[in-house]
Amino acid sequence: MIKTWGWISFILFCLGVVLAVIGGLTMPESAVIALILVIFGFIIGLIHVSIDKEGHGLVILLLATIAILAMTAAFAPVTVFGFGKVAAAILVNFAALMSPVALIAAIKALLKLFLEPHVKI
Repeated sequence: MIKTWGWISFILFCLGVVLAVIGGLTMPESAVIALILVIFGFIIGLIHVSIDKEGHGLVILLLATIAILAMTAAFAPVTVFGFGKVAAAILVNFAALMSPVALIAAIKALLKLFLEPHVKI
């Protein structure tokens, strides 16, 4: 059963990435696409985010999310052939997908930290 949930979250992630790219290319400021991506992100976070014994996966997830958010701001000023706007729109959509996942991961990590003070994350 756990493998099934893992596949569901993987499929949602792949659909979210495709939707983020297509939405960024065709409808860069669509609230509907952003809402769908946020819902996908919450589902992925609830299903898939777990804190392993040493917390390496959590650290990688949170650092990757921070990098995505930083890249979004970095591409905005690029004006060559409108590339910056398109890249920023795709990254904003991808950030909409990954931000809820990171939020759930951070909440789970904080709960584990406070409920089990002897555990190092």
